[in-house]
Amino acid sequence: MKTSSPMILAAIAVFAVLVISNTFFIVDQRETAVMFQVGQLKQAGFEPGLHTKIPFYQTVRKFDSRILTLDNQTENFLTGEKKNVEVDFFVKWRIADPASYYRSTGGQELVALDRLSAIVNRGLRDEFGSRTIQQAVSDERDVIMQELERKVANNVKELGIEIVDVRLKSINLPQSVSESVYDRMRAERARVASDLRARGAEEAEKIRAEADREAQVTLANAYKSAEELRGEGDAKAADIYARVYGQDTEFYSFYRSLNVYRSSFGGGQDVLVLQPDGPFFKYFRGSGQ
Repeated sequence: MKTSSPMILAAIAVFAVLVISNTFFIVDQRETAVMFQVGQLKQAGFEPGLHTKIPFYQTVRKFDSRILTLDNQTENFLTGEKKNVEVDFFVKWRIADPASYYRSTGGQELVALDRLSAIVNRGLRDEFGSRTIQQAVSDERDVIMQELERKVANNVKELGIEIVDVRLKSINLPQSVSESVYDRMRAERARVASDLRARGAEEAEKIRAEADREAQVTLANAYKSAEELRGEGDAKAADIYARVYGQDTEFYSFYRSLNVYRSSFGGGQDVLVLQPDGPFFKYFRGSGQ
């Protein structure tokens, strides 16, 4: 009897430890948990901390509540032009509803990843199928990600999953398609450049024609002003000559004769054949006789 007492005490101690360990459980801040009662889901969404359950009658299963990553392998999708594009993407997600997550995936992360990958693939197939290669590669990548994130977020609610982010890491073209796409893009850029150059040349011609017109108008106005000034000067000079001639006709004749002499004998090789008693030499004979 004495020999069995320690064994009984040890058994009781072991049983007590098992009961206590099966009564209390701790949920870490990085975890979420669901409780089962006789195999049936009873409670979910435990807050971090210490909790209790009925030992051996209730069980607890814990899942990672941190942000997880689906890093998918490269997939091929058809564009609206029936051309292939190679797309590499990843998805950031986490468990939002542990009960729905368990019911839809059995609590298996691989199952969740497989179903999430299928949903994202369907969304990408729809997005690329409604766009051309040029739109998918260059113009609308941000739009594709936004639409894809919205659609995927709606479709994974039944999985108890929350989508944090969806990103396209790369969109590549098969070698057979790349050259034709690049040629089309180059042709488009060349067309735009030619159009811009033509518009520039047209604008330059307009500016040049306007400048020429303004120059002609300016020259015409300047010539008009010059002629008016010249006419006014000639009129004033004629008036002065007339008044001077009226005051001393002999002096005026002498002055005009000097101008004629200066013009006639301006060069060193000038030769004139005239009669000495002609009127041209009137003032060379003295006193104007």
